[in-house]
Amino acid sequence: MFSVIETGGKQYKVAVGEKIKIEKLEGKEGDPVVFDKVLLTAASDDAVKIGQPYVEGGKVLGEIVRQARHDKVIVFKYRPKKRERKKKGHRQMFTEVKITGIENRS
Repeated sequence: MFSVIETGGKQYKVAVGEKIKIEKLEGKEGDPVVFDKVLLTAASDDAVKIGQPYVEGGKVLGEIVRQARHDKVIVFKYRPKKRERKKKGHRQMFTEVKITGIENRS
């Protein structure tokens, strides 16, 4: 069984037991998370529910595993003959969530 959820402006295909890295959510490690924006739920090839835009009564349950930051991305601008160099770094925050259950009430 798997579902497609929407969080942080992105869509993720999830199944029970998987760990996913999503945009930062408020909460501490071990806190439960409920995703109610379920776009699709599939129990098997025959039992597929597609939402318009969301599946009614669909929920995906999870637990926050950790809050962390991605690897640093370096942005370097260089203009030849002008002695101009700019170097910036950025580390995006993310939340790692373990999917504990998929509910589908209809």
